[in-house]
Amino acid sequence: MILSVGEILCDLIGETDGNVTSFVRFAGGAPFNVACNAHFAGAESAFVGKVGRDVMGDFLLRFADSLGFDRSDIKVDKRRNTTLAFVEIRDGEREFTFFRNNTADYNLKIDEIDFSKYKGLSILHLGSLMLSELTGRNLAKNLIKAASTRGLKISFDVNFRSDIFGSPQKAIAAYTPLIEAAHILKFSESELADFTEETKLAAAVAKLARPGRLLAVTLGKDGSLFSFNGITEVVPTIPVKAVDTTGAGDAFYGALLAKVDAIGLDNLTHDDLIAAFVYANRIGAIAVQKKGAINSF
Repeated sequence: MILSVGEILCDLIGETDGNVTSFVRFAGGAPFNVACNAHFAGAESAFVGKVGRDVMGDFLLRFADSLGFDRSDIKVDKRRNTTLAFVEIRDGEREFTFFRNNTADYNLKIDEIDFSKYKGLSILHLGSLMLSELTGRNLAKNLIKAASTRGLKISFDVNFRSDIFGSPQKAIAAYTPLIEAAHILKFSESELADFTEETKLAAAVAKLARPGRLLAVTLGKDGSLFSFNGITEVVPTIPVKAVDTTGAGDAFYGALLAKVDAIGLDNLTHDDLIAAFVYANRIGAIAVQKKGAINSF
């Protein structure tokens, strides 16, 4: 079983007609997207996060209900609003503006998570947006301890955003404890270069390789790369025309985690890895052909 913890928010995706831009509402937040995509890929998947008591929060709760997620796992903050992400898409690529000044997503507390209810839990997946706030960094620290105590594998999707932190140096300092703790780790190629400050992909991968750690790097139209126990390999993807890349990495990663969870990280063979990355690449390619971060396969 996979438990994802972190941000759940509304993606407001802009559509421009002449001089008028309207925004269409979608469920989003990287760890919530990953939980949904792992669910679509057949994994037993749960999500814990927090929304505000407002129309956006109500929308997200209804959406989670429709997928069979336990509503009690998504906490409702009576004092704070739901986090919003405004997304502009240009030539298939996205630009984000976040509305999250003391909003609900990063104000989750460790004692609001009842680990005992998740039977067969093996992977704890964590989001990164909470790391921009002290409250969120403290939650991440406590989650790492909880995972260690319970013998869980920690999964972390970096989603490196130095603009939210004010500088790349502050972002690296916030991300490093989770990256060091992670057994399963995902970067995009550009995020990997930003974090490691290495321009060569092989050198950047080598900096983060550890025995027993699965490192996944998405490469856009070139597919993805995995590094595991001394083996590094690129797995090609299928060619597609991108409509919206929002959540493509989350679709890829949710599908990948579902395969890893089914086999067990410590049991993965080379053939297992190739099959898992071929599948995850295909799911990521399907995702970019539709709008929104969450699409059933």
